Amino acid sequence: MPTQREKGEAFAALHDGPAFVIPNPWDAGSARLLQSIGFQALATTSSGFAYTLGRGDGNVTLDEVVAHVALLCEASDLPVSVDLENGYGAPPASAASAISRVAKAGAVGGSIEDWDPAEQRLYGLDEAVARVSAAAQAAHALDVPFTFTARAENHLRGNPDLDDTIARLQAYAEAGADVVYAPGLATVEEIRAVCDAVSKPVNVLAWGDLTFAQIADAGATRVSVGGSLTWVSVRAAKEAAQRLLDGDLSVLDAKNPGF
Repeated sequence: MPTQREKGEAFAALHDGPAFVIPNPWDAGSARLLQSIGFQALATTSSGFAYTLGRGDGNVTLDEVVAHVALLCEASDLPVSVDLENGYGAPPASAASAISRVAKAGAVGGSIEDWDPAEQRLYGLDEAVARVSAAAQAAHALDVPFTFTARAENHLRGNPDLDDTIARLQAYAEAGADVVYAPGLATVEEIRAVCDAVSKPVNVLAWGDLTFAQIADAGATRVSVGGSLTWVSVRAAKEAAQRLLDGDLSVLDAKNPGF
C-alpha cells in the first residue's frame, strides 16, 4: 500500500498529462473493482454515496463523508479525491475544515463548489473567491500533496453564462485552486473556451454524446463521471430484480467478478 504522500504525488502528477478518466465509486467494493480494472485515481460521488444511505444528494453530513473516505482509502491503494459539495457550510472556514478533515481520513484531493444549498443561490464572486482561497490555503498547508479543485456550478444551476463561468474559474485559479471545474459544459466549443481561458488543469464532467477524445482534444486534463456509474449499476440491478419478480431465475447466473 503506498503512503498518503505517494498517493498525493501520483495524483498531482496525473494532471501534467495526458488527459485521464477519474471514475466515481460509490462504496468500498466499487472502489476495489475500479482499481482492478486499471484506473489510476478515484473520485467520490456525493449523489452516489447518498444513494447508498437511502438519501438524496445533499443530505449527507461531513462526518459521514469522512467515514466514507476512510473506507475507500482503506479498500483501495489509489489516490482518492472527494466531492465536498459546498464544504458543508457557507463560511470560508467551513470549506477549509472540510479539506483538512478528508485529508486526515486519507484523501489527496477534493473539490469545493460555489452553490449555497441552504439559500439556493450561487455565491457572489467575492464570497466564492474567499471560500476558494480558504480551502486552497488549507490544502496547501497539509504535510502531504493535496490537489484542490474549485467548481463553478453555473451550468447546473440555471445560469449557463459561459463568460461568467470563465470569469469565476479564472478567479478561482488566481485564488489558489490547483484544478478548475464547471460541470455541465455541453459542447466541445464550451470546453475549449474554458480550457483556453484558464491557466490551471480543467476537469470536465462526462456529458451528453461527447467522447473522451473530443473532451481531451478540447483541452481538458481530467474527465469525471459524477454519479453515472452508480446509476448504471442501479439500473442493472433494477432490471434484474424485475425479471426475478416476474419469475425469471436465470438472472441469478451472474458470478462475482472479484477484484
